[in-house]
Amino acid sequence: MPAEKQLEALGFTLPVPPRPVASYVPAVRSGTLLFLSGILPMKDGKAAWTGKLGRELTVEQGADAARVACLNALAVVRAELGSLDAVKRIVRLSGHVASAEGFTQQPAVVNGASDLLVSVFGDAGRHARLALGACELPLGAAIELELIVEIAPGSA
Repeated sequence: MPAEKQLEALGFTLPVPPRPVASYVPAVRSGTLLFLSGILPMKDGKAAWTGKLGRELTVEQGADAARVACLNALAVVRAELGSLDAVKRIVRLSGHVASAEGFTQQPAVVNGASDLLVSVFGDAGRHARLALGACELPLGAAIELELIVEIAPGSA
């Protein structure tokens, strides 16, 4: 099933790609790789989940934030490549989780994004990953994601 149809079947719709919040571009293509800048869980131009995991937010809320950030990332991918079907493979996902002192469940939070990628792309969505804690993130966001995507041959 095409990736965008699979996304719809899962009950998700891609948002409008978020605008950069500083001096950078959303993505850079180099050869067959697309490198995404850090993506926050934005809704309507604002960080939808703010605060620190283990203090203001639960692991479940963090996983929800990771899913929203991942949907924003996929919106950037579609804007850059014209279609999610231009994705050959998700190569790497990095997740930076705003964490209270002593919070160690960053992998469970980032699973919100990882599980979505596998649900949409199947085996091509399985990726190398980094999940780490951060003291503070831009706009007070709970999570920031980065993606590296391999582009299918012959795609935009």
